[in-house]
Amino acid sequence: MTAYPADVASVDAIIRRIYDGISGPAGKKRDWERERALYLPGARLIAVGKRRTGEVVNRVMEIEGYISANSEAMEKEGFFETEIARRTEEFGNIVHVWSTYEARHKADDSKPFMRGINSIQLINDGKRWWVITIMWQAENPDSPLPEKYLK
Repeated sequence: MTAYPADVASVDAIIRRIYDGISGPAGKKRDWERERALYLPGARLIAVGKRRTGEVVNRVMEIEGYISANSEAMEKEGFFETEIARRTEEFGNIVHVWSTYEARHKADDSKPFMRGINSIQLINDGKRWWVITIMWQAENPDSPLPEKYLK
């Protein structure tokens, strides 16, 4: 898999492509080959959530697991995830992006059905940016998004 050079040329470009790659209307197949090319082999995607019992759970996946777990629902229901705020920390060739998101089934839905935070770790190998990890948690009544992550 070779990434589109414009997708991995900068932190802004790869973050934009992460969101664009999973977003689309019902009935639209995602370009999973293009999405796969963003991730360093062995990269992890980690969903964190809370059960009704209060137990905190997580699901650790590689990109193939994420695709198999989500592609059918995304294509059936429509899914648009957009970044609404960002904090970035950088050192050398590593970057940590704290990206607040909201998700809608249709691009023009007036209210999101979900909001949360993506914690994204990136590395630049001297040639391009790679995703190493994306860990996310949606807000819930016990954990609303703090105001500081909405700016």
